[in-house]
Amino acid sequence: MNVEVGRYRHTQKGPWGLLLYVLAVVFLTVSWYAPLLPLQVTFLITGIVIFSLGPSLGHLVVEDEGDRLFIHFGPLPLFQKRIRYDDIREVGKGRLPFHESGGIHWSPWNGWVWSVWGYDCVVIRLKRRVVRVGTDDPDGLAEVLKSRIATAR
Repeated sequence: MNVEVGRYRHTQKGPWGLLLYVLAVVFLTVSWYAPLLPLQVTFLITGIVIFSLGPSLGHLVVEDEGDRLFIHFGPLPLFQKRIRYDDIREVGKGRLPFHESGGIHWSPWNGWVWSVWGYDCVVIRLKRRVVRVGTDDPDGLAEVLKSRIATAR
């Protein structure tokens, strides 16, 4: 946990960025050897798209912005979410099942999930939805959120 002047910032790395790069190389290689032009173009475009997602899913950054929590994948933050502290009703620690332990997705059982790797998470209950933020620092994040929502009220 990095806390600077009362601010929280934590970065958790995961394997998804590296796995996307490997998958992109496979698609780009197949595009080179594909027998038909439409297949070559399809594999080439797919490989380029997958390769461009690699820097967006390498790690998950969770940081305090004063009045809200900022969650984003990075280092290229294409996928991001901000949650205002005054919208948070309750915070607790939780666990994610294996099939929900990576990525950004909605689950009918767990609400929105933002996770890069692992099973530990912080459950953030808002007025009408639940957001689970995967982290390898659930104690630190839950503590910061509880103190911030107490101050916001």
